Amino acid sequence: MSENIQQPKSGQQNITATPSVNFGGRRRGPGSMGQVVEKPKDASRTLLRLAQYLGGEKLLLLILLASVIMITVTSLAAPALQGRGIDNILKKQWDRLPPLFAVLLAVYFANALFTLCQTYVSAHLSQRIVRRMRHDLFDKIARLPIPYLDTHASGDIMSRMTNDVENISTSISQSLGSLFSGILTILGTVALMFWYCWQLTLITMVTVIITVFVTKKMSALMRKVYRRRSQVLGQLNGHSEEMIRGYQSIVAYNKQSDVIEEFNKTSDELTKVSIRAEILGGSMGPLMNCISNVGFVIVSAFGGYFALLGLITVGTISAFIIYAKQFSRPINEIAQLYGSLQTAVAGAERIFELLDQPNEDNSGELPMEDVKGEIVFRNVNFSYIPGNPVLQDFNLTVKPGQKIALVGATGSGKTTVVNLLMRFYSPDSGEILIDGTNIRDINRDTLRRNTAIVLQDTVLFTDTVENNIKYADPEASAEAVEHAAQMSNSSFFIRRLPKKYQTLLIQAGAHLSQGQRQLLTIARAVLADPKILILDEATSSVDTRTEKNIQDAMVRLMKNRTSLIIAHRLSTIQDADKIVVMHQGRVTEIGSHEELLSKKGSYYDLYMTQFAGGQT
Repeated sequence: MSENIQQPKSGQQNITATPSVNFGGRRRGPGSMGQVVEKPKDASRTLLRLAQYLGGEKLLLLILLASVIMITVTSLAAPALQGRGIDNILKKQWDRLPPLFAVLLAVYFANALFTLCQTYVSAHLSQRIVRRMRHDLFDKIARLPIPYLDTHASGDIMSRMTNDVENISTSISQSLGSLFSGILTILGTVALMFWYCWQLTLITMVTVIITVFVTKKMSALMRKVYRRRSQVLGQLNGHSEEMIRGYQSIVAYNKQSDVIEEFNKTSDELTKVSIRAEILGGSMGPLMNCISNVGFVIVSAFGGYFALLGLITVGTISAFIIYAKQFSRPINEIAQLYGSLQTAVAGAERIFELLDQPNEDNSGELPMEDVKGEIVFRNVNFSYIPGNPVLQDFNLTVKPGQKIALVGATGSGKTTVVNLLMRFYSPDSGEILIDGTNIRDINRDTLRRNTAIVLQDTVLFTDTVENNIKYADPEASAEAVEHAAQMSNSSFFIRRLPKKYQTLLIQAGAHLSQGQRQLLTIARAVLADPKILILDEATSSVDTRTEKNIQDAMVRLMKNRTSLIIAHRLSTIQDADKIVVMHQGRVTEIGSHEELLSKKGSYYDLYMTQFAGGQT
C-alpha cells in the first residue's frame, strides 16, 4: 500500500546481503574462516532456548551421546591394544597375538559402526529440530502484525527462515557430535597418557601449546583476509547485478567503458585478496603437520630414552604417538567448530527474536450479522511515527450502499484510511464504527470476511487460475468461479489460455498482462461477495482500453455494496456518490463531482491540473 511505503517507519533496517562463498568445497582452518562469523548478543540465553528444542528429542540425544561415548572408548582402546601387541612381538609371546588382533579388529569394527550411527542420528536430530523451528517460524510469520512486516525488510525475514535455520541444522548435524566427542577424547587421552607416563605427557603438552598458539594466530589472520574476500566478492556481485539490471540506461548514456573499468578494478582487487587467502588457507595444513611431526620426533626421542631407563616399553611409545595425535586433533576440530557455532547461535538469536514478536491483535468477539455496511470514522488520529501525524481529527460517514471516492495528493492519508478500516493498524485515538459497532469489538476474521480489497499491486499465487480466484472462497463451485470471471470481464482471456481455468500461473502470473492480473483479483473479490468493498488505485497502472474493462467490472462489483475507492485518475470516480478530498490527513472537501467543480476549491484544482496533463 502506497502510504505504508512512503511513511518512514521507526526500526527500518538496511539489510546488506553477504554472498556465501564456497572455497572449493573445503573448510579452511579454524572458525570456518571462509565466512564472516556473527557473534550472538546473549549466547547463554539463546543456548537455553535451543536446549528446549533439543529436549524434545531426548531419545535421539541419548542414542547420540551413547554413540559418542562408544566412539571415544574404542578410539582410546585401539592405541593401547596396538602397544600391547608390539610388546608381545618384542617378547616373542606369539600365542597372545591372535586373540589380541581379534579384539583389535572388533574395536575397529565397533568404532566404524558407532561412527555411522552417530552420523545417522545427527542427521535425523538436526532435521527434526529445524523442522519444528521452521513450523514455528512460518506460523509466527503468518500471524505477525502488518506494522512489523512494513518496518522490516522481507529479505531479512526470509534470511531467518532459510539461512539462519540452515546454519543451525549444519551445526547440529556436524558440530554437536564432534563437540561431545572432542571433549571426551581430550579428557580420556590426557588421563591415559598420565597413567602411562606423566613425564612424557608433560613433554607432549609443549607441542600441544605450540599448536594452539599457532592456530589462534593463523585463525585471526585468515579470518581477516577471508572477511575482506567476502566483502570484495559482494561488491563485485553487486556491481554485476546493477550493470545487468540497468544495462539499457548504461548503453543509452554510453557508459560501457566506465562500468568495465570499475568492474576490472574490483575484479583485480578480488584476485589479489583471493591469492592471499588461498596461500594462507593452503599453508594451514602443512604448518599443523609440521608441528605435529616435530611432536612425534620429540615423543620418539624422549620415549626411546625413557624406554632405555625402563620407565616405559616400546609398545607404550607407539601408543603415546597415537595418543599425542588424538589429543591435538579434537583441539583443532573444536577451534574449527567455534566460528560456525557462533554463527549458528547468532542465527538462533535472530530466529527467537522473530518468534518473540507479538501476534497481530485478535481482540474482539462480536460477529457481523446482517451487515448493512454503514462506516463511520469519528475523530480519528493516527501516526506511523509518533509526532508525525498522518490522519488528524478525521471524520467520515459512509451510508450503506454508498460509493465513496478518496482523492488527494500522495501522502495525504488515503491508504491509511483503508489500513485502519481493515485493522491492519489501530488508530491512536478516535473510533471506527461499522453498523454502529466499534471495529475493535468485532471479531477480526469476521470483519475481513465481510470486506474485500482490490489493490494496485496485484497478488497472484503459483497455482491454477481457478484456485487463484477461489482464494476468496476455497469451497466455491466451478460454476461460481466462472460466474465471478464473467462478472469481472476476465472470462474472455481465460478461455484463450492453454488449459483455461486449469492453467498454472507461474511467478505470480508473470506471463499475464497487468490488466489481466487485475481482472483476476477483481474476480476473486466478486467470489468473496463482500458487504464492504475497497478499491485502492485498481486502474492506475493499466492502459485506457484495459481501464475501461476494469471499470465495467468494478461497476458490477460495487452494485449494492458499500464501496471505498482510492484513485489518482479522477475520470474513474466521477460517478461516485461522494468524493472526499484529503490534504495532510484532513478532509478538506466533500461532495459530488459537479458540486466540487462548482466550488472551485481543492478538487477543482486537482481536476484542472490533471485535465491539463499535469500530475497530481
